[in-house]
Amino acid sequence: MALIVHKYGGTSMGSTERIRNVAKRVAKWVRAGHQLVVVPSAMSGETNRLLGLAKELAPAKPGDAYLRELDMLGSTGEQVSVGLLSIALQAEGLEAVSYAGWQVPIRTNSAYTKARIESIDDRKVRADLAAGKVVVITGFQGVDDGGNITTLGRGGSDTSAVAVAAAMKAAECLIYTDVDGVYTTDPRVVPEARRLATVSFEEMLEMASMGSKVLQIRSVEFAGKYKVPLRVLSSFTPWDIPIEEEAKSGTLITFEEDEQMEQAVVSGIAFNRDEAKVSILGVPDKPGIAYTILGAVADANIEVDVIIQNLSKDGKTDFSFTVHRNDYARTVDLLKGSVLPTLGTDRIEGDTRICKVSIVGIGMRSHVGIASKMFRALSEEGINIQMISTSEIKTSVVIDEKYMELAVRALHRAFDLDQPAAA
Repeated sequence: MALIVHKYGGTSMGSTERIRNVAKRVAKWVRAGHQLVVVPSAMSGETNRLLGLAKELAPAKPGDAYLRELDMLGSTGEQVSVGLLSIALQAEGLEAVSYAGWQVPIRTNSAYTKARIESIDDRKVRADLAAGKVVVITGFQGVDDGGNITTLGRGGSDTSAVAVAAAMKAAECLIYTDVDGVYTTDPRVVPEARRLATVSFEEMLEMASMGSKVLQIRSVEFAGKYKVPLRVLSSFTPWDIPIEEEAKSGTLITFEEDEQMEQAVVSGIAFNRDEAKVSILGVPDKPGIAYTILGAVADANIEVDVIIQNLSKDGKTDFSFTVHRNDYARTVDLLKGSVLPTLGTDRIEGDTRICKVSIVGIGMRSHVGIASKMFRALSEEGINIQMISTSEIKTSVVIDEKYMELAVRALHRAFDLDQPAAA
C-alpha cells in the first residue's frame, strides 16, 4: 500500500459531472489498495469571479487590510471544491473527509496573496488515512500565526499538493491537469513537439521559470528540495483506464541520477512573451552603479531577469536589463524619478516588444558547442539576438517578439526535438 497525493486543476473540477469523474478515478486508486490525499483547485473561473467582485468594491488605495480580505474571499473557491468532492466520494461508497488549509493546519507566513508555506501538521490527516478515509484538502491556502487565512498566489494548489506530499513522505504526487504531460515545447507553436516520458527537476525548474506554464515554479522548487517524485498527467483520460497504464502515463519529473532519464542534450525549448527591456545609456563606469540602479528596482518589488552591462568607453557604459512587461511603466517612472538624476544621465530607452527564448537540458553540462549551435540556427533565420543569459543547463536569448515562433520552431528542429528519444 502506497500513500499517493492527487492534485486536480480547475478544469478537472469545472462541473458536477467532472467532479463525479474525479471521484471515480480516486475510488479506483483506493480500491487498488492505496491511501489517497486529494488536493483540488477551485472550479474553473471561480477564483477570477470572486476577485473580480472584490475589484469592483475595492478602496481607492488598497492596503494590507484589503489584501487580507482578498485571501479570505479567494480561499472559498477551494473550500467549495473539497466539500463537493468529498460528497461525490461518499456517493462512490468511500469514507471521505475534507479540510480547509487552516484545519490541517498548513502554516504560512503573513504575506497575503503570496504566502509561503512554513510547516504542515499532518497528524490529523494520518489518523484519518489509518481509519481508511480519503482525505481531501484545500489547495492554494493556509493560515498564519495570527490565525488569518492566507493564499499562496495563482497556481498555489500545485505547491500545496507537493508540500503535503513532502510532509507525508508520499510515494508520488500526481498532478492531473488539462495537458497530458511536459512537452519539448508548446505544441500550439510547434505541432511536432513531443511529450517527454521523464524530465529532471532541474530542467523542469528552468522550463517553469522560462515560461512553461505546466507547473507553478514554486511547486517544482518544493519537489526538488524534498525529493518528491512528481507526475504530470491528463485528467481527461477515461477514469476507468487500467491503473497500471495510468500510473505510467504523462511525464515523471524526477532526479538526474535516475538511470531511465532520457539522455538528450537539450530537453526542451521554453519561451516567455511577457518581457520588456530597459536600457540606461551613458552611465558612469564605476563601482556601485549596478546596485544604484537595481537596488532601487528591487526595493520596489520589481523582479529583474536578464542583465547586460556593455564595455566602458570614455568612462561611460550602457546598462540594460529586462523586467516583466506589467512592471515596465513602473520601472521607467522609478528610474526617471529617483535614479537617473543621481547618475548624471537622462538617457533611457525601452522596448516592450521583446521575448525570451531558452534551450534547456542537463546534457548541456557535458557537451560543448551547444550555445553556438543555438546562435547559428537563429542566424540562419535572420533573427538578431539582443541579450544572452546562460546557466549550467540553459541558454536564453532576448529577441524581437515578432520572431518568437520562428525561433522556437528553428531551435526545435536544430536540436532534433521532433525525433523520438533514444531508448
